[in-house]
Amino acid sequence: MAQTTIRILGIDPGLQRTGWGIIESAGSTLTFVAAGTVASSARAGLAERLCQIHDGLARLIEIHAPAEAAVEATFVSHDGAATLKLGQARGVALLTIARAGIAVAEYAPNAVKKSVTGVGHAGKNQIQAMVRMLLPRASFDSADAADAIAVAICHAHHRGMARRIAGA
Repeated sequence: MAQTTIRILGIDPGLQRTGWGIIESAGSTLTFVAAGTVASSARAGLAERLCQIHDGLARLIEIHAPAEAAVEATFVSHDGAATLKLGQARGVALLTIARAGIAVAEYAPNAVKKSVTGVGHAGKNQIQAMVRMLLPRASFDSADAADAIAVAICHAHHRGMARRIAGA
């Protein structure tokens, strides 16, 4: 019986830089497709920056046609204003994915780290090293893109569970 190949989009949201990564999953086999960063202009107002994130994500969804997506949940920091801005960028990512008709799952940062490195409090260097180990052909232009690939990998590992929870 042939394995179904699923194209997964992972998103690491941020107002300045939203990382994205696309992988394909066929059973336990993962293949790197593409990764990058959608940047917004620091000189623009908040609404315009959110539009820049939306437009960038919509364009890559149109180009790469993922079947499923996963977004990293917001990390709540002591800086309320920064957390709110991150939440707005995350909301734009969720909206863009939903408007494209793509199923979306959400994962806590510690769950993503644990899924990829085996440790829930791994550093960015550890995540990048494991992404390179799991997907030797992976290339990424930023730590945000590497984190987004990690989100996609986490979803590939947990997508059956995510579907069962969504259906409950």
